Amino acid sequence: MTVNVMIVGVGGQGSLLASKLLGHVVMEKGYDVKVSEVHGMSQRGGSVVTYVRFGEKVYSPVIDKGEADYIISFEVLEAARYLPYLKKGGKVIVNAQEIDPMPVITGAAEYPEGLLEKMSENGANVSAVDALKIAMEAGNGKAANIALMGRFSKFFGDITEEEWLSSLEACVPAKFLELNKKAFFMGRE
Repeated sequence: MTVNVMIVGVGGQGSLLASKLLGHVVMEKGYDVKVSEVHGMSQRGGSVVTYVRFGEKVYSPVIDKGEADYIISFEVLEAARYLPYLKKGGKVIVNAQEIDPMPVITGAAEYPEGLLEKMSENGANVSAVDALKIAMEAGNGKAANIALMGRFSKFFGDITEEEWLSSLEACVPAKFLELNKKAFFMGRE
């Protein structure tokens, strides 16, 4: 069985580190892993998408609509944008943060109201967490990505805390490791 995970967000939120962390931890468990990074206008706060697929044997890194077991979203609107990719019974782990896209900033559009509720009403299993608040409590808002991965880690019972920790140590620069460990475990709780 192949597990399909989409990591979505806005440029600069650390989604690439999150996908590297997930890819590392499942590879260490012995799974075949394919990671595909799809960049939008990431330098300008645009949408960034990464696919992580793992299982006994994975042939393609791409996830089609209706195939994602999990969507990890660093921002509410991005979760709503990629909801068609979620399979029936799939789970959305979302940072409750709202970042205004360019049309909202310029006044051409308004940020949609009640997106978390609308996603749940449409049958999505949504787990929302204020990852930015957790990261700030851990010591730095830039660790929101790792706090969100901490929340996501709860859904993988066959990957232990120690294995996640080992992958954090392998993927995060030493000078940021303690902060990220703290954010990870706070997000996990």
